[in-house]
Amino acid sequence: MKIKIPLFFAAVITWLVLSWSIDIEHTLSGIMLGLLVSFLTAEIFPEKTLFLKRPLRYLWFFYYFPLFVWESIKANIDGAYRVIHPALPFKPGIVKVKTALRSDVALTFLANTITLQPGTMTVDIDKENGFLYVHWVEVRTQDPEEAARIITEKFERILKRIFE
Repeated sequence: MKIKIPLFFAAVITWLVLSWSIDIEHTLSGIMLGLLVSFLTAEIFPEKTLFLKRPLRYLWFFYYFPLFVWESIKANIDGAYRVIHPALPFKPGIVKVKTALRSDVALTFLANTITLQPGTMTVDIDKENGFLYVHWVEVRTQDPEEAARIITEKFERILKRIFE
């Protein structure tokens, strides 16, 4: 039985913050949930983290998160506007987007970030050639570099500093 202590504490703290209560029932539930999460997911986390070698990347994550939220708000407003005004033209399609990211974690994070933005969805990743295939509600260009500039550039440069 392998349980990661930092993972356990992170799960319990997350539970307590999200439940916003520290009474005995919530605390015991958080401890039980923390044990379960750390037991079930301990194998997917690395033995040693690189926090002390590269602590600046965590600061980049704190920059990334508000940017992601802001871009999500803008994309939701655009999507709602398109629903309210159905006369707006739609030009859906799948575009090939060039990416400089190479690690699996960075590519997965970028693909999920794109998919969580309304109006875009990553449908495939070509890791060997450095391309993402993205379904885009309003295709503005078929050029992979130009599509990357519009869709991924603001996220990709930060993700590169965090994960690579």
